[in-house]
Amino acid sequence: MSHYLFLLSLCALTFLQPLSGSAAIPDSATTVVNKKRLVVLGTGFGVGYTSLLVSLNKAWYQDQEQTGFHFFNDNRQWKQMDKAGHFWGAFHQSRAGIDLLRWAGVPEKKAILYGGLTGIILQTPIEIFDGFQADYGASVGDAFANTVGSAAVMAQELAWREVRIMPKYSFRTTPYAAERPNVLGHTLAEQALKDYNGQTYWLSVNVGDFLSEESNYPKWLSIAVGYGAEGMVYNDPELNKARGFDARRQFYLSPDLNLMHFKGRSKVLNTTLYLLSIIKIPAPALEYNRADGLSFHPVYF
Repeated sequence: MSHYLFLLSLCALTFLQPLSGSAAIPDSATTVVNKKRLVVLGTGFGVGYTSLLVSLNKAWYQDQEQTGFHFFNDNRQWKQMDKAGHFWGAFHQSRAGIDLLRWAGVPEKKAILYGGLTGIILQTPIEIFDGFQADYGASVGDAFANTVGSAAVMAQELAWREVRIMPKYSFRTTPYAAERPNVLGHTLAEQALKDYNGQTYWLSVNVGDFLSEESNYPKWLSIAVGYGAEGMVYNDPELNKARGFDARRQFYLSPDLNLMHFKGRSKVLNTTLYLLSIIKIPAPALEYNRADGLSFHPVYF
């Protein structure tokens, strides 16, 4: 659910975003708010997001049994991969919100504080919708992950005026989707959103940003640590085990590219790099899990 909303909202934010990404961060002392751009952002965001919520409500909730608002504890499910997805989605939604307000000329600290709430604003209505569903409910864990994701980008922007530790996503197909395609996805696109077995979430550290300008370390080379899990066909851990599936966590270490290092004068190139920066590039990786121990992947997706 959160991934579906994230992809739609990021597309909407991208269309509104100026194809730049290369402009220097403005000095709040000299910044002049561009009211026309701010109106465009506000109107586009309001209309676009309202339309998305209406469409989502019809597509996802209309045929489901409704009940009074309640909470549902899903923190033990899917080895918390869904929580990693919420963190990743909220981070990049807030990241886009901050950059959009910068484009509109909003002073730096206000752009960070107000734009940084974008992830929470986008995700919270979904939790409210979930809270009225009989089969599940609002998740405190999801709301917490959304808040931490938004806070993580705000903290970096306030501390460094840039993102130095970038959450990223990668996906590979797995045989588990065939076991429950209605839940884990029929098509490749559905599996990329629903099959947690094939998803990996990364924190890509731009090492060069922490070193002095005189350092010879290549600024384009990042180091990424990843988290994944597999063997999950049923969300309930006990039921999953009873059906013969061995759910286990996976931990990764891999080199990565700092794509934002390659920004230039081309607006199209910079926007492309901006969007691709949410994805971990295929690269060699070390993996550890309790079943197989330490293993090496020449190329890991």
